[in-house]
Amino acid sequence: MTIDFRQAEKELISAGVRLDHLGLAPATSGNYSIRLNDKEIAVTVSGNHKGKLKSGDFLRVDMDGKALEDKKPSAETLLHCQIYKCYEKAHAILHTHSVAGTVLTRFFADKDFITLKGYEMLKIYPGNTMNTHDISVHIPVFDNTQDMVELASRVDIVLEERPDLSVYLIRGHGLYAWGETIEQAEYITEATEMMLRCELETLKLKGAMR
Repeated sequence: MTIDFRQAEKELISAGVRLDHLGLAPATSGNYSIRLNDKEIAVTVSGNHKGKLKSGDFLRVDMDGKALEDKKPSAETLLHCQIYKCYEKAHAILHTHSVAGTVLTRFFADKDFITLKGYEMLKIYPGNTMNTHDISVHIPVFDNTQDMVELASRVDIVLEERPDLSVYLIRGHGLYAWGETIEQAEYITEATEMMLRCELETLKLKGAMR
């Protein structure tokens, strides 16, 4: 699959507006990308509010994260490249920031994953071949660091073991979600963030009832 750079810009701008309306793009956080072809991706430029993206706020990088034009990519571009290399069907990646994802991964500081169980929304994951809510999905959680090479090395181990994966979390930071299209990546992002909110609200209720 190949996609024109300008079309990729339009699709990512639209995704940014939608995710901002959902409260998943505070300040200048997050980064989004689309695979253009086997050698290049379009990714957001560093430092821009994702709900206010416009043409020119993106750049091409190669599959090693090297900028192909005179613009600065997000520091986390390497993580996007890694996902594209591991998952041939991945054509769009969205990295969001939410209160629920941040709080849960910090609260369960000793956990390497967040488990989602029994939600109807679990059907959104391509790896759920049974197409049922009656399963448990373990979302990997990685400790955050500013050393992207070191983080990528830890993520890589899990990606190799989980060909069914379409999301992971960085502790106290945010969610990475990917799909075969930008629409699928948006749906997976939205569904995952909804379930994380439910988990957080459940914790609150359990605390209130003690």
